Amino acid sequence: MLRRFLPDRFTCALLLTVLLASVLPCRGAWATVFGWLTDAAIALLFFLHGAKLSRQAVLAGITHWRLHLVVLASTFVLFPLLGWVLRPLLAPLVTPGLYLGVLFLCALPSTVQSSIAFTSIARGNVSAAVCSASASSLLGIFITPLLVGAMLESHGGGGMSWHAVGEIVLQLLVPFVAGQVAQRWIGGWVQRHRPLVGVVDQGSILLVVYTAFSASVLQGLWRQVPLAVLGGLLVVNAVLLALALLATRYGARALGFGREDEITIVFCGSKKSLASGVPMAKVLFAGHPLGMIVLPIMLFHQMQLMVCAVLARQYARRGTAKVADEGDVAPAD
Repeated sequence: MLRRFLPDRFTCALLLTVLLASVLPCRGAWATVFGWLTDAAIALLFFLHGAKLSRQAVLAGITHWRLHLVVLASTFVLFPLLGWVLRPLLAPLVTPGLYLGVLFLCALPSTVQSSIAFTSIARGNVSAAVCSASASSLLGIFITPLLVGAMLESHGGGGMSWHAVGEIVLQLLVPFVAGQVAQRWIGGWVQRHRPLVGVVDQGSILLVVYTAFSASVLQGLWRQVPLAVLGGLLVVNAVLLALALLATRYGARALGFGREDEITIVFCGSKKSLASGVPMAKVLFAGHPLGMIVLPIMLFHQMQLMVCAVLARQYARRGTAKVADEGDVAPAD
């Protein structure tokens, strides 16, 4: 009974990583080194997933259009509606500048690496997660500026460049395709060493948490706002994340998706990308106090990783228990 209420080792590792980044953030040359390590870990993650997934599974993921529409609707329709409709209730908890950042948060695309990593940990439909998360990031380059302009009556989306698209292709899709090409030689080895993929999944998340939180601390995360306002922002983010998780979970069930697809919808449809948000903010909010715009994204990023780490473990345990139960009642040969 006690173990059910204690955090697992991965959640403890996440908490320790945040504490380490707060006390000893990476800076200067070390920040550059950790940035390279993070990029390498993410590239390795996609390479291994490309080598592990069969081409039939990838094609099935690409053609799973109903799932992709649900994820995109959650990312670019549900979140903006929540931020706009709940504004009278949530805005008084923070400053006007911070809520401007909250609305910007609601318009951002989904994450890629953590969505796929958590889907893999929870034993969901990884091939569909690769397609949904990547499509969200690519489409967000164009959709996010339009949503920001519509919600905030702000202009400047035309300043977006193709550089972000090139980075996504280079860091994510190229390693995945390389893994697919190498599958005929190393696919069997990867299947026999599945725990290796799990280590890369979790290791990439820890690296992302450390580097992102280090940057937040060095930018004055704990000095920019009073403690009471910071607490209000945490409440605002918690409400948005909780509603998104509930909507994606029960919406997937209501639409008749299976367990693996539900996991993909939950972890891809409830995320917001810090990596995409910071460069977009620099373009869309030139002249605004950027720290206030980016702070909600930084806190939401950490919160979604913490909460989804727990949810992924719960999904994985339930899946293991279900398989065990089915094995107990299976007829003998």
